[in-house]
Amino acid sequence: MSTNQPVQAAPADGGGIPDARQLRTILITISVALMAVIASVTGLNVAQTHMAIEFEASQSTVLWIINIYTLALAALLLPLGALGDRLGRKPMLVAGLTVFGIATVVAALAPTAEVMLAARVVSGIGAAMIMPITLAVITSTFPEEQRGKAIGVWTGVAGGGGILGMFLAALLVDVADWRWLFALPVVLVLVALAMTLKSVPNSRETSAHRFDTVGALVSVIAVTGLIFVLQEGPEQGWTAPATLISLAVGLVAAIGFVAWELRRRDVSLLDVRLFRERGLSGGSLTLLVVFGVQAGIGVVLFPFFQAVLGWSGLLSTVAMLPMALMMMMSSGLAPKLAARIGARSTMVAGIALAGVGMALMALFVSVSGGYLSVLPGLLAMGVGMGLSMTPSTEAITGSLPREKQGVASALNDVTREFGTALGVALLGALVSAGYRNAIDDRLHGIPQSAADTAREGVANAIEVAGSTGPHAPDVLHAAQQSFVDGWQQAMWAGAVIMGVLFVYVAVRGPKNTYSAATTETDPAEAVSVG
Repeated sequence: MSTNQPVQAAPADGGGIPDARQLRTILITISVALMAVIASVTGLNVAQTHMAIEFEASQSTVLWIINIYTLALAALLLPLGALGDRLGRKPMLVAGLTVFGIATVVAALAPTAEVMLAARVVSGIGAAMIMPITLAVITSTFPEEQRGKAIGVWTGVAGGGGILGMFLAALLVDVADWRWLFALPVVLVLVALAMTLKSVPNSRETSAHRFDTVGALVSVIAVTGLIFVLQEGPEQGWTAPATLISLAVGLVAAIGFVAWELRRRDVSLLDVRLFRERGLSGGSLTLLVVFGVQAGIGVVLFPFFQAVLGWSGLLSTVAMLPMALMMMMSSGLAPKLAARIGARSTMVAGIALAGVGMALMALFVSVSGGYLSVLPGLLAMGVGMGLSMTPSTEAITGSLPREKQGVASALNDVTREFGTALGVALLGALVSAGYRNAIDDRLHGIPQSAADTAREGVANAIEVAGSTGPHAPDVLHAAQQSFVDGWQQAMWAGAVIMGVLFVYVAVRGPKNTYSAATTETDPAEAVSVG
């Protein structure tokens, strides 16, 4: 249990507990706000080429436009989540939506890459004000017997919202102009802002202790350094000076943060001693791995669809929707399953299914089998991730007291962001290494310059094949088959990681507690896709 000093919670607006209709409206409101943030994480991925041409920008600059949003979001989650607890969750949510909305409009109209970069930084700051508050509103407002169902809806939006957002962005890019992809977050922000002002109650926690400013600053440095390494390592090289310096700064700051928080103990930003509890450690580790695997699969799926199967960006995004939909459905079902068999058993079942999904993709993926060779694995992955995410999130928020729910929510989100960056770096590197190792033996007789280009990646090989004359079919076959070989290595590695996580959670996961039965007036029932 936390050893934080007791504090007095300010009452919610209206002075009483919201009824079922109000709770349903609150849940819809925070889901819309969360969707705006999540959609902005992935939306710009489909417009990389368009930005490079319009801004006359390098690939490195384009990647920074995409990644700097996530970097600002991850770095500021903990301190802004803690400030939301103190200053009031509703004012923080309103301020975050306002900042995020204005920055998104500026990004949509940005005349240069520099303006776009600045707008994306501010968008990330606004997102860091929004994201932890959305979950904190659930944990501080919903009665215990209805909280699990509401968290299930939240995790479904957080897990599947990125893919849905990418699909809508790809559709807008194809039928209109790439700048129109910002229209979705703007509309969602306006809806969420209007509903927040009308429906979301305010709550805040008063404390006799000063805000942990030093801990907040050190946490920003630690998260920035480590996320930068995971984002830039694959691009600049893992031994590049900038990568090594960022790694050193991040690690030193992380160690310093732990030491400082241990010294502050009861008045710390985050009581790191709580990681000895099964709920916090098991839930955090599960989210880290599950979101890492999900993000890593996204990295390898798009080249498979586009370069190997020859699909468009929009069709490739549509192909990801079954996994997203299964994830959202199972996230809604997870609280009911946890009420019957226990939270830890639900997590273990989800992790097992996700591992089976990765093994299925490793076993059956092939060029000739196409989409159907990976679809069963995608469906199993979606169900498994949905079942494991909801009880993991509930375990994290349940490990910290009410006055720290903004911090608990931020920790949940930081874990997701770290997992995403780690999964992209790890599985992406495994696919690239497997591709390069496999293609060397398949390029005999190919002109040297074309062979060198083909070794750089499957997209490069597809592009250069047309210039190789009679060798074009051989280059295409070599590239496609080599990518599948690299894919299989990455999927087997992911299955092994899920296996290790399965054993850990089965032995050291959260206690197998059972949720209270939901009532007939469960406010999440009407909006849950489960």
